[in-house]
Amino acid sequence: MSKIALITGATAGIGEACAHVFAREGYNLILTGRREDRLNKVASYLNDKYNVEVTAMSFDVRNRAEVIENLNELPAEWKNVDVLVNNAGLSQGLDPIQKGDIDDWETMIDTNIKGLLYVSKVVSNWMIDNGKGHIINLGSIAGKEVYPNGNVYCATKHAVDALNKGMRADLLPFGIRVTAVHPGAVETEFSEVRFKGDRERAKKVYDGFEPLIAQDIAETIWFVASRPAHVNINDLVIMPTAQATATNIFRH
Repeated sequence: MSKIALITGATAGIGEACAHVFAREGYNLILTGRREDRLNKVASYLNDKYNVEVTAMSFDVRNRAEVIENLNELPAEWKNVDVLVNNAGLSQGLDPIQKGDIDDWETMIDTNIKGLLYVSKVVSNWMIDNGKGHIINLGSIAGKEVYPNGNVYCATKHAVDALNKGMRADLLPFGIRVTAVHPGAVETEFSEVRFKGDRERAKKVYDGFEPLIAQDIAETIWFVASRPAHVNINDLVIMPTAQATATNIFRH
């Protein structure tokens, strides 16, 4: 039977790119996302192009009941997940702490930390029962350092970094691999979401240098997942050549 990858936030950006790469490599897919129309289009395209089975599940990882209900309703054969890519995540706003929007804080905390936990809780137990598995958590350079006005987003990604290490330790006796991939600047919908649809402001984030693209991260995630079973890449930071730190970018 083909291997199975479960990818959250698969409607765009890194999640969608991961879906393409794992489908290309012959994995059957469980794809989750909030935008049902886009999710179904991605699923249909990958099924047609790569002749793999794709299950699309539209729910918000912030909603614990939806996560548990949708995942537990999967048929038994679909719970034999080999790779979980915890990709769903976002940033909202870019304000100093004293001016931050509390609703933005809640959205980031609920998505980036709690959503990752809800999905991991269910799927890690499947992996323990199956005696195998690999959890890949999408972090960020914001999980390794902080930058002005990034306060709560940086805090959530620092939490992902810590949770990745905790998962690695807790799941060690079960032979389950755990990896964090921490990208620097990647041109996806990330900045557009952060700036709440302001495309002009989002575009300026990437002016004057060549950022990473979603495919770069997806291929890196595939590399991590495709190592032999005795090899675990604990932690990986990937940056554009033009970026040294979160705030040090060489622009032409």
